Amino acid sequence: MPESPLAGRTDLAYVAVGDSFTEGVGDPYPDSDGHPHGHFRGWADRFADHAAAHVGRVGYANLAVRGKLLGQVLAEQLPRALELRPDLVTFSAGGNDLLRPGGDPDRLARGVEHAVRQLRATGAEVVLFTGVNFATGYMRARIGVFARFYLNIRTIADRHGCHLVDQWRMDVLTDPRAWHADRLHMSPEGHRRLALGVCEALGVPAEGRWDEPWPPAEAVDWRTARRADLRWARGFLVPWLGRRLTGRSSGDHVTAKRPELTPVVR
Repeated sequence: MPESPLAGRTDLAYVAVGDSFTEGVGDPYPDSDGHPHGHFRGWADRFADHAAAHVGRVGYANLAVRGKLLGQVLAEQLPRALELRPDLVTFSAGGNDLLRPGGDPDRLARGVEHAVRQLRATGAEVVLFTGVNFATGYMRARIGVFARFYLNIRTIADRHGCHLVDQWRMDVLTDPRAWHADRLHMSPEGHRRLALGVCEALGVPAEGRWDEPWPPAEAVDWRTARRADLRWARGFLVPWLGRRLTGRSSGDHVTAKRPELTPVVR
């Protein structure tokens, strides 16, 4: 494990910036039932818990909102993140852009670098992310576009001295059990493992390993798998396409779940 940039700190100001990935969609808190927009935990909340055990006192803000495009993240979340003067920022955005026709990975990377340059100028440690390498499934047709974007992200991380959580190499996250029923967001177990991956990238001690092998999966016959595909298409794909065609977003009426730096209570 690398030497932690948090080593020796007695307090930490941590800000998470991004979209549904960072908001924690797919990992609901037990008390989220009945909440109009869901109340999600996610890897960032889980990482903040680990950091609090290591550092002691952590102030944590999560500005991420599901459905946001990179331009919206830059316009709405980046200025607030800079105002909060964090010691540590996790930044992940651009995936929603690449799911739309015309998403340009090189243009998006320039936007990410614009944000990173400003955040690093404040002295903040910055964590960037690649995505998971899906060689099969509905994402396969766009995998080349995503791969180009993630190559850019690696270059930006090297150029600006950022920490990188390279999900592309985390094969354990390609298991269907790491993913929510919508096949777009991580499951609670996926978020738990990713939080451990962030800890590893930052040298934060944590109990457990992100790469722990999965137990053997139950065999699924072809007919059952096709029925599951149909349920997914009706329940998730069709509504998602409907929002795209009508210019709506899942985050249209959602605000940041943690807009201020507030103490992490473990």
